Amino acid sequence: MIRKIYAVLKKVVFAFLLLYGLNYFISSLHIYIPINLITVGIVSFLGLPGLSSLIILYFIVK
Repeated sequence: MIRKIYAVLKKVVFAFLLLYGLNYFISSLHIYIPINLITVGIVSFLGLPGLSSLIILYFIVK
């Protein structure tokens, strides 16, 4: 049980850091992916394909 909680927590922290790092490095291009429960959940569950889908969705919506 504790290992499952640790694995989920590790994925959530990695997703948060990945989104924060992405926003930090591409802020000069004026691309900002908000860091909230939905985006962290998507990146936690899907990983890098989820992050790339958020970037593509940003360009479609904007």
